Amino acid sequence: MSGEARPAFYALESGGWRDYVTLLHPPYTAWHLGYVVIGGALAPRTDWPVLGLTVLAFLLAMGIGAHALDELRGRPLRTRIPSRTLVALAAVSIAAAAGIGAAVAVQRSLWLLAFVAFGAFVVVAYNLELFGGRFHTDLWFGLAWGGFPVLTAYFAVAGRIRVEALLAAAFAVVFSLAQRVLSTPVRDARRRVESVAGTITFRDGTSRPLPSDALSGSQERALKLLAAATVLLAAALTTRRFI
Repeated sequence: MSGEARPAFYALESGGWRDYVTLLHPPYTAWHLGYVVIGGALAPRTDWPVLGLTVLAFLLAMGIGAHALDELRGRPLRTRIPSRTLVALAAVSIAAAAGIGAAVAVQRSLWLLAFVAFGAFVVVAYNLELFGGRFHTDLWFGLAWGGFPVLTAYFAVAGRIRVEALLAAAFAVVFSLAQRVLSTPVRDARRRVESVAGTITFRDGTSRPLPSDALSGSQERALKLLAAATVLLAAALTTRRFI
């Protein structure tokens, strides 16, 4: 790998509106919104307006707010979005998400406010690495970006938590941990490695040059497939409600 690689496989050329598209981390945002849909679609009866509002709240808080805070710390995506704009995006989107959650809680169950409070806390604590980074770990990523969306959506729609919701949340946690295992070396390769050189020698004595994407190619392909798999699973669970 030589030259300056893009900071992420989905990153567009820096500048203007493209920075805002990159900021959304489109495949990862779709991936984790898939968990929201999975949670809501697993409820005994799906309240589509409530599920839609829940998806919107997570899009605002996670897709925009969390990613804006993450970009504020060190510019990992190398965008040119002003810091003030990032702060404003994070504050407005997280506040709007909390407002949506509170409105649904008033209509459905006030216990949902506990989910709203936790979500507002963890999105800030994780992305700004507060409390010495105690909440910025792989396990917290799996819990907050995987299990939490499933449980929140299920509870918002069903008004209670049942065993299928817990099992689905466990699935989302494990899937999110797999994402971290794959994405961590990919980020290092794209954002920190200057070049890679060498050869691969096989037992039969033959050799070939090390491919330019040796440090990230396979992992990125796996990430794309896992993201697609999650979205397809969410689509399948949603479609079955109409058949």
